[in-house]
Amino acid sequence: MTEIHGTRVVLRTSEPGDIPALAALRATPEVAEHWRGGPDLAADIAEDLADPGTHCLTVRYRDRIAGMIQWYEESEPDYRHAGIDIFLDPATHGAGLGTDAVRTLARHLVRDLGFHRLVIDPAADNAPAIRCYTKVGFRPVGVMRQYERGADGTWHDGLLMDLLAAELVDEGAG
Repeated sequence: MTEIHGTRVVLRTSEPGDIPALAALRATPEVAEHWRGGPDLAADIAEDLADPGTHCLTVRYRDRIAGMIQWYEESEPDYRHAGIDIFLDPATHGAGLGTDAVRTLARHLVRDLGFHRLVIDPAADNAPAIRCYTKVGFRPVGVMRQYERGADGTWHDGLLMDLLAAELVDEGAG
């Protein structure tokens, strides 16, 4: 089991026992707005945990589950990079946990696993997420038009952001 310590959060490999709590967080309106899923969120999360290409880490804060952060790898040597996705308990939004979790995972991906580039793709209208990722050092690359279908059935824009290893912002600077 992987365990990575941030300033405020601990990221550890997600396990089946985490699924009920993670599914409950995914079901909250604030998370569901940006993290669509099927009618069985527990099954969706179990599928993510079983996918060898998706690395799921449970975000823990004060000894409780506060969310999940995932990463995937593009392993083709000429295009090698990692991508990140995250959702957190809406009760923790605005407390800096997202920034700490993203920064902690980004540091691990860059320093321990040798990635030179990371990407993340929030909804273009998700200003809090964009602010969070910017604090870590991610920069906007461009708008991906009609990138994802929203819960309302219409297409919504996404913002592609990336971070180069040298741009990773440590805690004191962000």
